[in-house]
Amino acid sequence: MGKITVGKQRGLADAVADYEQRITRYAKFSAVVLPDAPHGELVLKFQKAIPDRAMVVALEVDGQRMTSQGLAKLVGGAEQNAKDALVFLIGGAYGLPPEISRAAQVRMSLSDMILPHRLARLFLIEQVYRAFTILRGEPYSH
Repeated sequence: MGKITVGKQRGLADAVADYEQRITRYAKFSAVVLPDAPHGELVLKFQKAIPDRAMVVALEVDGQRMTSQGLAKLVGGAEQNAKDALVFLIGGAYGLPPEISRAAQVRMSLSDMILPHRLARLFLIEQVYRAFTILRGEPYSH
């Protein structure tokens, strides 16, 4: 078994931070990491962290599959509809609390495979950045 790659190799945290910084060229961005807690506490923490008037997207394995262009439409729609925030929710080891997932306006799947939340975060943040470049016709997405 082997691995052949092109480009810089960096840790997940570095890569996430890089894409988060890139997104700030297009929109205000913040990341909230909730500490693990018993179910009831976790539900309250999610509810408190989600801004009013936000479009909420819950990441779920059985959610709607989207292409990069589809995600760009979702991001663009949130911008056009003057939503105060577009919030993506990533669960922990046991996923999102069901009541939080059900309350989301969109349930989206990143893959048919179950991803660890650290990889899901990197995958998602890169795709959000790609969505902004698609919306602005920039050459990143090809």
